[in-house]
Parts: sequence; C-alpha cells; structure tokens
Amino acid sequence: MNTRTDAPQTATPSALPARKPRFALFVATACGLGYIPFAPGTFGSLAGLLLALVPWWSFFIVQNVYIAARPSDAGPFISKFTRFGDPLLLAHLIIFILIAAVGVWTADRAARFWGEKDPQRVVIDEVSGQHLTFLLGCGVPVWWRVMKFPWPDYPFGLISFGVDAVLSWKYLLLGLILFRAFDIWKPFPARQAESLPGGWGIMADDWVAGVYAAIGLWIARAVFHL
Repeated sequence: MNTRTDAPQTATPSALPARKPRFALFVATACGLGYIPFAPGTFGSLAGLLLALVPWWSFFIVQNVYIAARPSDAGPFISKFTRFGDPLLLAHLIIFILIAAVGVWTADRAARFWGEKDPQRVVIDEVSGQHLTFLLGCGVPVWWRVMKFPWPDYPFGLISFGVDAVLSWKYLLLGLILFRAFDIWKPFPARQAESLPGGWGIMADDWVAGVYAAIGLWIARAVFHL
C-alpha cells in the first residue's frame, strides 16, 4: 500500500539558488561596461586608458590647488613627491597590482556564477591589459632621446600623460589599437594562457596581449618619436 505524506519538502543545498555576487560582477564588468551589447571589450580597454590617466591628472590637480594656495612652497611640495623616485610610476605599479589581484578574484566569481569559462561580459581583463600596455610601453624610457616634461627641473619622466610629455593622444590611440589587435589575435602564449584555471585564465591572456602591445608602442616611440 502506497502512503502519502503532506509534509513540506525542503530543498537540498544543491537546489538552492546561488547568491548573486553583486560586488564581483560590478568589478568584473568594469562598473557595468561589460553589459554593453556591442564591443564590450573595446569599452573595457577605454576604461583601462582612462585608468592610465588617473595618476597624472590627480597629481596635476593636487599640485595646482596647493600652489594656488601657497605659491611660495611649490618647490618643497614637488620635492616631497619625488624624494623616492617617480611618484607617477609608483602609482601605476600600485594600480596594476591592485587591478590584477581584484580582477583574478572577481573574474573567477563572475565566471562561476554565469557558468561560463570566459564570459564576454567580464571586461576587467581588458582594463588591466590595456593599462599594462601603457605602463610598459611608456614606463620604459627611450634612453637615447631627449624627452620633454611639464616640470623640467624635477625627475618625472617615465610615465607622464601631458601635452608636452612622453605621451600624447597619438600614443594613447596607438596603444589602444595595438592592444585590441593583440587581444583579438592572441599570439603565443596568450591563447595557451587561457587554459589556466579560473580567473587566472581570464586575465592572463590579456596581460600577454598587453606586453605585445607595449613592445609595439615602445618601438613606435623609439622610431617615430610621435
């Protein structure tokens, strides 16, 4: 004889819906840029380009506000930031390490939530790879050329994003084009890097593309001095 029980059935843990990792998705999609229905990777690269401008313009604004308030202290103000080398280069190194670390974690969380190995909506890898392009492509000096800096008396120089500095809009545009080309082409070992587990595989191939693009950007600086 069959018996029927009307006791409520409780869902097993595997049947429970996964909690949406909102913060991880927000970062992995570069503040929602990954949800753009067309060319989300290009928009991620544009975010990486803007990220490369942050240290320069942050220092530029702070410096001008300080000098406007205390014009006689301009020299001491600059010397505080240059005591241990180029502060802009240090800022870019810190930014790259932070974005890379957070990118690996958030990309892995997003991929597991969506059930895809490398979701197109995840563009934090493009942000990090594009930033790496400018970090290496303009962080390595072309030592036989005289470079112009906004502050000729102070040791800024490896990465300066000003009209009269190492980078101009030409370098920014070239770096963007080169990175997108190598990111799509995925030369060795970029495609092999995609086989790395979790977020490492999502991020690593864009770092390889960033290195290739940086080499191309550095060569352009050396040959054409744009």
